[in-house]
Amino acid sequence: MRVLKEALGHMPLGVGKVLMRSDTAGYQIELLRYCAEGKDERFGVIEFAVGADVTSEFKKAIGQVAEKDWHTLEREVGGHKIPMEQEWAEVCFVPNWIGHSKKSPDYRFIAIREPLRQVPLEGMSDYLQLPFPTMELADKGWHKVFGVVTNRDIPVDDLIWWYRQRCGKSEEAHSVLKEDLAVGRLPSGRFGVNAAWWAIGVLAFNLNSAMKRLVLGKGWASKRLKAVRFAIINLPGRVVQRARTLTIRLASEHPSYELLLRARRSIAALANGPPLST
Repeated sequence: MRVLKEALGHMPLGVGKVLMRSDTAGYQIELLRYCAEGKDERFGVIEFAVGADVTSEFKKAIGQVAEKDWHTLEREVGGHKIPMEQEWAEVCFVPNWIGHSKKSPDYRFIAIREPLRQVPLEGMSDYLQLPFPTMELADKGWHKVFGVVTNRDIPVDDLIWWYRQRCGKSEEAHSVLKEDLAVGRLPSGRFGVNAAWWAIGVLAFNLNSAMKRLVLGKGWASKRLKAVRFAIINLPGRVVQRARTLTIRLASEHPSYELLLRARRSIAALANGPPLST
């Protein structure tokens, strides 16, 4: 909730409505109540979709859902509805933190199930350890099961796809920082040293993102550093020192030759561009 409040404090003045989505890390009673009960002075009720913990009580509620109440999850592609392997159902689930007051806001709990392609062997279910929650449904076999809690009043299909947009490109950005720029391998056991290492990595990430867009072009915006190294950095060439200058000579027929020339012209144009307005 501290992070949410800090984020809300940075919202521009023109923003009048805020929505929140989070994985199960956001499944915290204090946070959900803050949003649903409209405790924020500026934005009031904050609509949300948050991953719900699949507890034994929640699994019991899922098991009580009638088969007719399960619906195939559909995704709209090119104006057509495409059925997915997953199914969803609204679950009658009232945890203790909701049922203590008649004035409590409305919370909707959504269950999502997906058949396990490789079912556990008989007698091995008690020893099954998977990175996602599972349960055996009557006459349906073993399924992955997930939960979502929300206070939004929109169709469940739309809610699920909106909820799944929560990560955006953040996880990809974290992967680039940790793997491509080595920020995931901290150099020290001292906090300050590691904080400086992280800050340098973030600066390098931002510089790399800007240069791909402004120098290499839009086609390079989504490429990882491995592709940049292969096309631009790790090239064979001859270093020539003459008249106090260093020159790198490349073969003119090299596939990256024209790309390098365009990049240098773009960098020169940036260097001689108009000053930024303040």
